[in-house]
Amino acid sequence: MRIRATAAALSGALAISALAVPAAQAADAPGVGAAKAQLFAAQSPAVAGADDARGDTKITNVTVNGGKDIVVGTSLKKTYTVSVTATDPAGIYDGYAFLWHGTDLDSKTGVDGAMTPGTDHGSCQQVNATTSTCSVTLVADPASTIYGNLLAGRWHVFVSAVGKDGDYTIKDTYKSGWVKRASKLTTNAGPEPVKAGATLTVTGALTRANWDTGTYGGYGNQSVQLQFRKQGASSYSTVKTVTSDSRGNLKTTVKASADGSWRYVFAGTPTSSVATSTSDYVDVK
Repeated sequence: MRIRATAAALSGALAISALAVPAAQAADAPGVGAAKAQLFAAQSPAVAGADDARGDTKITNVTVNGGKDIVVGTSLKKTYTVSVTATDPAGIYDGYAFLWHGTDLDSKTGVDGAMTPGTDHGSCQQVNATTSTCSVTLVADPASTIYGNLLAGRWHVFVSAVGKDGDYTIKDTYKSGWVKRASKLTTNAGPEPVKAGATLTVTGALTRANWDTGTYGGYGNQSVQLQFRKQGASSYSTVKTVTSDSRGNLKTTVKASADGSWRYVFAGTPTSSVATSTSDYVDVK
């Protein structure tokens, strides 16, 4: 099974290679080579990803995709950055991160998805003498790293940091990142134009990416807000909440009172992204 193959590979090789620094790089930082060698030896397939630390290297912050959800559709790749800020009295040599999905990074059967960078070290920018922020670039690809609806939701963030003196810290689950199925909304209000006080029907549809089939399908039984912005106003107001039917369709009626724009807004779920439709302007006579 494709998922199990990914898990087996990640639990050993990825966790090891993630912490391995080429000898030429290690030679430039006293103490780092020995520390990396110890990390490499420790990260056997049986204990890959286990939390570990030596000395006073500390990770102070990790940011995934700028703090935003990672939203993936059916075909386009989503490239994003994970930034690791770390501190050590001797300065920071390297920081690294990747995302994994599952229950236990230490187990070959506990991982069913992974997004790892193409390099074995981060790109670091020094904040001051003791602190640096290191970044890695990851890709969420519906054709490879995101290959099934079961992978939607919370992902774990593995991070590590190494000080210039060879101290280090490793966290297999420092925080979480959210990888969500892309949602889409449409809105159509009519008739247009409409008489003041007459009934206006607002229809639409809520769909979301299906990573199993590579298509978008209706998202049923979800609460969606119908919003209105009067002509000349600067913001929308929520008029009512509408529930999508089993196929994701939306339909409701309101009384036409003034010229303005109508739209549907979906707040999202733990597995699906927020969505806002294009507005539909209605002229009230």
